[in-house]
Amino acid sequence: MLNHQPDDREVDRHRDRVICVDGRDVHVVENGPPSAPALLLIHGFASSTVWWDSLLPELAQHHHVIRVDLLGHGRSDSPADGYTIGEQGRLVGSVLTRLGVDRVIVIGHSTGGMVATALAEQRRDLVAAMVLIATGPSSGAFIPQNALYRLMFAPLIGPLLWRLRTEAAIRKGLSTAFTADVDIPAQIIADVRAMTYRAFSATPKETMKYVAQRSIPARLAELTIPALVVFGALDRRWRSSSGAEYDPVPDVEVEIIPGVGHSPMIEAPGRTVQLLGNFIATVARQHRGRD
Repeated sequence: MLNHQPDDREVDRHRDRVICVDGRDVHVVENGPPSAPALLLIHGFASSTVWWDSLLPELAQHHHVIRVDLLGHGRSDSPADGYTIGEQGRLVGSVLTRLGVDRVIVIGHSTGGMVATALAEQRRDLVAAMVLIATGPSSGAFIPQNALYRLMFAPLIGPLLWRLRTEAAIRKGLSTAFTADVDIPAQIIADVRAMTYRAFSATPKETMKYVAQRSIPARLAELTIPALVVFGALDRRWRSSSGAEYDPVPDVEVEIIPGVGHSPMIEAPGRTVQLLGNFIATVARQHRGRD
Protein backbone atom coordinates (compact mmCIF):
# COMPACT_ATOMS: atom_id res chain seq x y z
CA MET A 1 0.00 0.00 0.00
CA LEU A 2 2.84 2.39 0.73
CA ASN A 3 4.49 1.86 -2.65
CA HIS A 4 1.55 3.04 -4.75
CA GLN A 5 2.90 5.24 -7.53
CA PRO A 6 0.30 7.87 -8.44
CA ASP A 7 -0.24 8.73 -12.07
CA ASP A 8 0.93 12.23 -13.01
CA ARG A 9 -2.69 13.11 -13.60
CA GLU A 10 -3.57 12.27 -10.00
CA VAL A 11 -2.74 15.69 -8.69
CA ASP A 12 -3.01 15.91 -4.92
CA ARG A 13 -5.32 18.74 -3.98
CA HIS A 14 -6.86 19.44 -0.61
CA ARG A 15 -10.54 18.52 -0.97
CA ASP A 16 -12.63 20.00 1.84
CA ARG A 17 -16.42 19.77 1.90
CA VAL A 18 -19.53 19.08 3.90
CA ILE A 19 -21.65 16.20 2.64
CA CYS A 20 -25.08 15.03 3.80
CA VAL A 21 -25.29 11.37 4.80
CA ASP A 22 -28.12 9.73 6.72
CA GLY A 23 -29.69 13.15 7.11
CA ARG A 24 -26.60 14.60 8.82
CA ASP A 25 -24.11 17.13 7.49
CA VAL A 26 -20.60 15.71 7.90
CA HIS A 27 -17.37 17.60 7.32
CA VAL A 28 -14.97 15.54 5.18
CA VAL A 29 -11.40 16.36 4.15
CA GLU A 30 -9.50 14.35 1.54
CA ASN A 31 -5.83 14.48 0.59
CA GLY A 32 -3.62 12.41 -1.67
CA PRO A 33 -4.26 10.53 -4.92
CA PRO A 34 -7.93 9.41 -5.04
CA SER A 35 -6.99 6.08 -6.67
CA ALA A 36 -4.40 5.23 -3.98
CA PRO A 37 -5.13 2.88 -1.05
CA ALA A 38 -7.44 4.56 1.44
CA LEU A 39 -6.62 5.62 4.99
CA LEU A 40 -9.37 6.92 7.28
CA LEU A 41 -8.34 9.14 10.21
CA ILE A 42 -10.85 9.54 13.06
CA HIS A 43 -10.18 12.14 15.77
CA GLY A 44 -11.00 11.84 19.46
CA PHE A 45 -13.24 13.64 21.94
CA ALA A 46 -13.36 17.46 21.66
CA SER A 47 -11.08 17.25 18.62
CA SER A 48 -11.46 17.62 14.85
CA THR A 49 -9.78 16.87 11.54
CA VAL A 50 -7.01 19.41 12.28
CA TRP A 51 -5.47 17.13 14.94
CA TRP A 52 -4.04 15.04 12.09
CA ASP A 53 -2.46 17.91 10.14
CA SER A 54 1.13 17.07 11.10
CA LEU A 55 0.87 13.59 9.57
CA LEU A 56 -0.55 14.68 6.22
CA PRO A 57 2.71 15.47 4.36
CA GLU A 58 3.87 11.86 4.76
CA LEU A 59 0.60 9.93 4.66
CA ALA A 60 -0.87 11.69 1.63
CA GLN A 61 2.12 10.99 -0.62
CA HIS A 62 0.96 7.47 -1.44
CA HIS A 63 -2.50 7.22 0.09
CA HIS A 64 -5.98 8.60 -0.29
CA VAL A 65 -6.29 10.10 3.20
CA ILE A 66 -9.82 10.74 4.43
CA ARG A 67 -10.60 12.70 7.58
CA VAL A 68 -14.05 13.25 9.06
CA ASP A 69 -15.42 15.37 11.87
CA LEU A 70 -17.56 13.19 14.11
CA LEU A 71 -21.05 14.44 15.01
CA GLY A 72 -20.85 17.33 17.45
CA HIS A 73 -17.27 18.13 16.46
CA GLY A 74 -15.56 20.49 14.04
CA ARG A 75 -17.83 21.46 11.15
CA SER A 76 -20.19 18.48 11.35
CA ASP A 77 -23.77 18.65 12.63
CA SER A 78 -24.44 18.85 16.38
CA PRO A 79 -27.81 17.13 16.71
CA ALA A 80 -29.75 16.33 19.86
CA ASP A 81 -28.82 12.63 19.56
CA GLY A 82 -26.58 10.26 17.62
CA TYR A 83 -23.54 10.35 19.90
CA THR A 84 -23.30 6.64 20.70
CA ILE A 85 -20.14 4.99 19.46
CA GLY A 86 -22.21 2.67 17.29
CA GLU A 87 -24.08 5.56 15.64
CA GLN A 88 -20.84 7.45 15.01
CA GLY A 89 -19.39 4.30 13.42
CA ARG A 90 -22.42 3.87 11.16
CA LEU A 91 -22.21 7.49 10.06
CA VAL A 92 -18.53 7.16 9.16
CA GLY A 93 -19.34 3.99 7.21
CA SER A 94 -21.98 5.88 5.26
CA VAL A 95 -19.42 8.59 4.43
CA LEU A 96 -17.05 5.98 3.01
CA THR A 97 -19.85 4.48 0.94
CA ARG A 98 -20.66 7.91 -0.47
CA LEU A 99 -16.99 8.36 -1.36
CA GLY A 100 -16.88 5.01 -3.13
CA VAL A 101 -14.35 3.50 -0.73
CA ASP A 102 -14.60 -0.29 -0.46
CA ARG A 103 -11.45 -1.09 1.55
CA VAL A 104 -9.68 1.04 4.13
CA ILE A 105 -7.17 1.06 6.96
CA VAL A 106 -8.68 3.03 9.85
CA ILE A 107 -6.58 5.07 12.28
CA GLY A 108 -8.42 6.35 15.35
CA HIS A 109 -7.28 8.52 18.24
CA SER A 110 -8.74 7.87 21.71
CA THR A 111 -12.54 7.92 21.29
CA GLY A 112 -11.89 7.79 17.55
CA GLY A 113 -10.28 4.39 18.07
CA MET A 114 -13.54 3.17 19.58
CA VAL A 115 -15.48 4.54 16.62
CA ALA A 116 -12.99 2.74 14.35
CA THR A 117 -13.67 -0.49 16.25
CA ALA A 118 -17.44 -0.04 15.94
CA LEU A 119 -17.04 0.61 12.20
CA ALA A 120 -15.03 -2.62 11.83
CA GLU A 121 -17.68 -4.56 13.76
CA GLN A 122 -20.43 -3.22 11.50
CA ARG A 123 -18.53 -3.36 8.18
CA ARG A 124 -16.14 -6.30 8.25
CA ASP A 125 -15.94 -6.18 4.46
CA LEU A 126 -14.67 -2.61 4.59
CA VAL A 127 -11.96 -2.41 7.28
CA ALA A 128 -8.70 -4.14 6.34
CA ALA A 129 -6.75 -3.16 9.46
CA MET A 130 -6.81 -0.68 12.33
CA VAL A 131 -4.50 1.57 14.30
CA LEU A 132 -5.69 2.64 17.76
CA ILE A 133 -3.80 5.60 19.20
CA ALA A 134 -4.27 6.28 22.93
CA THR A 135 -7.46 4.20 22.95
CA GLY A 136 -8.16 2.79 26.38
CA PRO A 137 -8.96 -0.95 26.35
CA SER A 138 -11.47 -0.87 29.22
CA SER A 139 -13.18 1.56 31.58
CA GLY A 140 -10.68 0.76 34.34
CA ALA A 141 -7.86 2.16 32.21
CA PHE A 142 -9.24 5.70 32.36
CA ILE A 143 -7.30 8.08 34.59
CA PRO A 144 -9.62 10.10 36.89
CA GLN A 145 -9.51 13.75 35.90
CA ASN A 146 -9.50 16.84 38.11
CA ALA A 147 -12.48 18.29 39.97
CA LEU A 148 -13.22 20.94 37.35
CA TYR A 149 -13.46 18.30 34.63
CA ARG A 150 -15.90 16.30 36.74
CA LEU A 151 -18.01 19.40 37.45
CA MET A 152 -18.39 19.97 33.70
CA PHE A 153 -20.64 16.89 33.58
CA ALA A 154 -22.70 17.69 36.68
CA PRO A 155 -26.37 18.67 36.28
CA LEU A 156 -27.05 22.43 36.30
CA ILE A 157 -23.50 23.53 37.07
CA GLY A 158 -22.02 21.75 34.04
CA PRO A 159 -24.04 23.68 31.43
CA LEU A 160 -23.37 26.92 33.34
CA LEU A 161 -19.61 26.34 33.35
CA TRP A 162 -19.78 25.53 29.65
CA ARG A 163 -21.50 28.82 28.86
CA LEU A 164 -18.82 30.69 30.83
CA ARG A 165 -15.86 28.93 29.21
CA THR A 166 -12.94 31.10 28.16
CA GLU A 167 -9.93 30.43 25.96
CA ALA A 168 -7.80 30.09 29.09
CA ALA A 169 -10.21 27.51 30.53
CA ILE A 170 -10.19 25.55 27.27
CA ARG A 171 -6.41 25.54 27.15
CA LYS A 172 -6.30 24.30 30.74
CA GLY A 173 -8.79 21.57 29.90
CA LEU A 174 -6.68 20.48 26.94
CA SER A 175 -3.54 20.29 29.06
CA THR A 176 -4.12 16.61 29.85
CA ALA A 177 -4.16 15.88 26.11
CA PHE A 178 -0.44 16.69 25.92
CA THR A 179 2.65 16.01 27.96
CA ALA A 180 5.27 17.52 25.68
CA ASP A 181 5.44 21.31 25.36
CA VAL A 182 2.94 21.92 22.56
CA ASP A 183 1.87 25.22 21.05
CA ILE A 184 -1.83 24.45 20.70
CA PRO A 185 -3.08 25.77 17.34
CA ALA A 186 -5.82 28.39 17.46
CA GLN A 187 -8.12 26.18 15.36
CA ILE A 188 -8.09 23.49 18.05
CA ILE A 189 -9.28 26.04 20.60
CA ALA A 190 -11.91 27.37 18.19
CA ASP A 191 -13.26 23.87 17.53
CA VAL A 192 -13.72 23.21 21.26
CA ARG A 193 -15.35 26.60 21.75
CA ALA A 194 -17.82 25.82 18.95
CA MET A 195 -19.03 22.58 20.51
CA THR A 196 -22.50 22.41 21.99
CA TYR A 197 -22.79 21.30 25.60
CA ARG A 198 -24.87 18.34 24.45
CA ALA A 199 -22.03 17.07 22.22
CA PHE A 200 -19.40 17.82 24.86
CA SER A 201 -21.23 16.00 27.65
CA ALA A 202 -22.66 13.08 25.67
CA THR A 203 -19.52 11.94 23.84
CA PRO A 204 -17.39 10.84 26.84
CA LYS A 205 -20.41 9.20 28.48
CA GLU A 206 -21.01 7.12 25.36
CA THR A 207 -17.30 6.29 25.18
CA MET A 208 -17.36 4.83 28.68
CA LYS A 209 -20.58 2.93 27.94
CA TYR A 210 -18.99 1.33 24.90
CA VAL A 211 -15.95 -0.04 26.72
CA ALA A 212 -18.06 -1.02 29.75
CA GLN A 213 -20.27 -3.17 27.53
CA ARG A 214 -17.26 -5.02 26.12
CA SER A 215 -13.56 -4.28 26.18
CA ILE A 216 -11.71 -3.22 23.04
CA PRO A 217 -9.33 -6.22 23.19
CA ALA A 218 -12.33 -8.59 23.31
CA ARG A 219 -13.81 -6.85 20.28
CA LEU A 220 -10.50 -7.03 18.39
CA ALA A 221 -10.16 -10.74 19.18
CA GLU A 222 -13.46 -11.36 17.45
CA LEU A 223 -12.65 -9.13 14.48
CA THR A 224 -9.41 -11.02 13.70
CA ILE A 225 -7.88 -8.22 11.63
CA PRO A 226 -4.36 -6.77 11.97
CA ALA A 227 -4.16 -3.95 14.49
CA LEU A 228 -1.53 -1.62 15.89
CA VAL A 229 -2.07 -0.07 19.34
CA VAL A 230 0.00 3.03 20.17
CA PHE A 231 0.25 4.76 23.54
CA GLY A 232 2.35 7.65 24.76
CA ALA A 233 4.16 6.46 27.88
CA LEU A 234 3.09 9.64 29.72
CA ASP A 235 -0.58 9.62 28.70
CA ARG A 236 -2.65 11.49 31.31
CA ARG A 237 -6.06 10.29 30.14
CA TRP A 238 -5.66 6.54 29.56
CA ARG A 239 -3.01 4.54 31.42
CA SER A 240 -0.31 3.51 28.98
CA SER A 241 0.28 0.42 31.12
CA SER A 242 -3.18 -0.74 30.01
CA GLY A 243 -1.59 -1.51 26.64
CA ALA A 244 -0.77 -4.87 28.22
CA GLU A 245 -4.49 -5.74 27.98
CA TYR A 246 -4.06 -5.91 24.21
CA ASP A 247 -1.06 -8.27 24.33
CA PRO A 248 -3.03 -11.56 24.36
CA VAL A 249 -4.99 -10.63 21.22
CA PRO A 250 -3.65 -12.38 18.09
CA ASP A 251 -2.37 -10.13 15.28
CA VAL A 252 -2.26 -7.04 17.54
CA GLU A 253 1.01 -5.15 18.01
CA VAL A 254 1.47 -2.70 20.90
CA GLU A 255 3.93 0.21 20.78
CA ILE A 256 4.65 2.62 23.65
CA ILE A 257 6.32 5.92 22.72
CA PRO A 258 8.51 7.26 25.55
CA GLY A 259 8.29 10.89 26.62
CA VAL A 260 4.93 11.40 24.91
CA GLY A 261 1.42 11.92 26.28
CA HIS A 262 -2.11 11.40 25.01
CA SER A 263 -1.64 12.87 21.52
CA PRO A 264 1.40 11.31 19.79
CA MET A 265 0.41 12.61 16.34
CA ILE A 266 0.85 16.18 17.64
CA GLU A 267 3.57 15.62 20.25
CA ALA A 268 5.75 13.25 18.20
CA PRO A 269 4.52 13.28 14.58
CA GLY A 270 7.77 11.89 13.17
CA ARG A 271 7.78 8.79 15.37
CA THR A 272 4.03 8.35 14.95
CA VAL A 273 4.13 8.42 11.16
CA GLN A 274 7.09 6.01 11.21
CA LEU A 275 5.07 3.50 13.22
CA LEU A 276 2.07 3.97 10.92
CA GLY A 277 4.21 3.53 7.81
CA ASN A 278 5.77 0.32 9.08
CA PHE A 279 2.39 -1.11 10.02
CA ILE A 280 0.76 -0.17 6.72
CA ALA A 281 3.66 -1.72 4.79
CA THR A 282 3.31 -4.94 6.80
CA VAL A 283 -0.42 -5.10 6.08
CA ALA A 284 0.29 -4.55 2.37
CA ARG A 285 2.82 -7.41 2.31
CA GLN A 286 0.37 -9.73 4.04
CA HIS A 287 -2.31 -8.79 1.53
CA ARG A 288 0.01 -9.47 -1.43
CA GLY A 289 0.96 -12.82 0.14
CA ARG A 290 -2.67 -13.91 0.10
CA ASP A 291 -3.20 -12.93 -3.56
